[in-house]
Amino acid sequence: MRNSLTNFIKIIACVVIALGLFACAGDPIESGLDPFAPMVFKEGATKMPSNPPNPSTLLPFYVSQQTIFKFAVDTDSILIGPDGITHYIVVITNPSGGQQAQYEGIRCDSFQWRLYGNLENNTWRENPLSSWKTIQSNVPNRYQAALAQGAFCNFDTQEKNIKTVLQSLNPSGFTGGTKPTNSFGVE
Repeated sequence: MRNSLTNFIKIIACVVIALGLFACAGDPIESGLDPFAPMVFKEGATKMPSNPPNPSTLLPFYVSQQTIFKFAVDTDSILIGPDGITHYIVVITNPSGGQQAQYEGIRCDSFQWRLYGNLENNTWRENPLSSWKTIQSNVPNRYQAALAQGAFCNFDTQEKNIKTVLQSLNPSGFTGGTKPTNSFGVE
């Protein structure tokens, strides 16, 4: 009789535990399936570009009145990723005409950018120290801020339509800066 009472108590304890686990599984906050909970960022795989920037698809954009550099984005390189990152190639031209091409990404949700690599001798070199950095809005060479605010982001949300991005980059209507007087002669 004592063994059957012990077995009965064990069975009851198992049923109570199972019911408790079952009840927790139905609670979205407990189960982690809450559709309103903040999402944890998980970056997808990033592949370096296979070609250098295409001169015929470089589109200049205005950054700031204080910069002495000129900036252009290769419109063929713009990739709107499902992970919330917009990838692009930017070409930076210094006052003496020297150019540097970089492959970067922008996250609108956190207002951050990342340098994935540089073009060296017509070959893309991955940046081994690549990490997410806060976009600076108050520096002369604020080109990431200009791209994010003027074309790639809709406030803190990634712009998903490439046509909208390309229309936003149009030099006559670009809002990433003000009057585009120092960007490749665009007025």
